[in-house]
Amino acid sequence: MKESTKILHSIPVDKLTGAITTPIYQTSTFVQEAPGVHKGFDYSRSNNPTRKVLEDLIATLENGKNGYAFASGLAAIDAVVKLLQTGDEIVAVDDIYGGAFRLFTHIYQKFGINIKYVDATDISNVADAVSSKTKLIWIESPTNPTLKISDISEIAKIARSNNALLCVDNTFASPASQKPLDLGADIVIHSATKYLSGHSDLIAGLVVTNDIELGAKIKFIQNASGAILSPFDSWLVIRGIETLVLRVRQHTENAQKIAEFLLSKKIVKNVYYPGLPQHKNHEIAKKQQKYFGGIVTFDLKIDNKEFATHIVSNTKYFKLAESLGGVKSLICLPCEMTHKSIPQEIRYKSNVTDSLIRLSVGLEDIDDLIDDLDQAFNSLSEKFTFKL
Repeated sequence: MKESTKILHSIPVDKLTGAITTPIYQTSTFVQEAPGVHKGFDYSRSNNPTRKVLEDLIATLENGKNGYAFASGLAAIDAVVKLLQTGDEIVAVDDIYGGAFRLFTHIYQKFGINIKYVDATDISNVADAVSSKTKLIWIESPTNPTLKISDISEIAKIARSNNALLCVDNTFASPASQKPLDLGADIVIHSATKYLSGHSDLIAGLVVTNDIELGAKIKFIQNASGAILSPFDSWLVIRGIETLVLRVRQHTENAQKIAEFLLSKKIVKNVYYPGLPQHKNHEIAKKQQKYFGGIVTFDLKIDNKEFATHIVSNTKYFKLAESLGGVKSLICLPCEMTHKSIPQEIRYKSNVTDSLIRLSVGLEDIDDLIDDLDQAFNSLSEKFTFKL
């Protein structure tokens, strides 16, 4: 069965009414036949029929055994970290989402969980960082925002040989493109806010495992901590997933052309996009991903925050906003937006400079998007005097 067919036919027809779309069970509680005797649902924090459809769906798409839906991507990350205890250690990718860095460093580190940040594109860095205290290896592939690609199967071997769990943030790739569990990961997480929902209209997170016992631990944390996804937002994610493959294909096609356009601009220093042959992890991306994705990042030859701010503030179709993965194109300046919580010296080690600009390439006509970026570059040269 092909991926598009699998997605559409993994969403069940409602058994009660035959409804082709999933009903929204907007209820807090369920009537029981006798104390403790019910139809599998007693209280919506613990279980909800609409949320269960989404959880089963994401498990199917990731080839996992169980899935869990949370109120945000960070709530999903938080649930995974709660598997650990004081004295444990996380080895995490250095080019990490700012929210994950904030959670790891400013919340969990004070509870005695140590975090080591490494460039996970070099397998030896991961192997060297792992110790007897390492219980979790955390990678994004592609990373946010410089789109580094890590070899998931090789890192999975390191995790297994050291009795550590490997968690992969699959937000940028999505299950339409990449299946980390098939590559040996233990846990996959998503900010479903992004490509899975696809329309910039909700906040949601997902966790998937392929181990029943591990899944039961995540389920306990979900219920005990209470950061569950609402029925309506669960329904919106389900609806978004129905068109996931179609959207990812078009996002990728547009992003590839944007990346190639950026290579032609003299003011641009680096273009980060795994679909470009010159991307240092291009071959690993080809091996792991079916599509290269809709995110393109670039920086300027003159590392000037004022220049970068001018560009991101003078596009028409690329809207200046945080987040990504929606049908409308977005542009952001990570140093002042998504990665502002990361100190500059740490950011720069991962090439997140003050002039780094991240594009979430949407589904608009590609000619309009290229023209929009071109006029923003032209307006920069009209306003500022500089030599390249």
